[in-house]
Amino acid sequence: MSTDSKEPVAVALVYETPHAPRVIATGRGEIGQKIIDTARAHGVPLEQNPALAEALSTIPLEDEIPAELYRAMATVIAFILKASGQVPAAPGLKP
Repeated sequence: MSTDSKEPVAVALVYETPHAPRVIATGRGEIGQKIIDTARAHGVPLEQNPALAEALSTIPLEDEIPAELYRAMATVIAFILKASGQVPAAPGLKP
């Protein structure tokens, strides 16, 4: 998600192994803010990454993310797994 105060951009993804994450919602401005608010209301971890949000917002709904974005997505997936308690933080690293 991007949190530009003028026009937040939000992208919702679903990740079901063994497939790549898929884009299931995108929005800018008021719709982007509704996606963010809905995610927060349901306890969905949020990652603020404006450049990635912009890149993901160009992907058609229900499409898997392209291979070019795998590295950036790996970082986001690791964040989500740690935030949800599914993967413990590595020793010596700050959460």
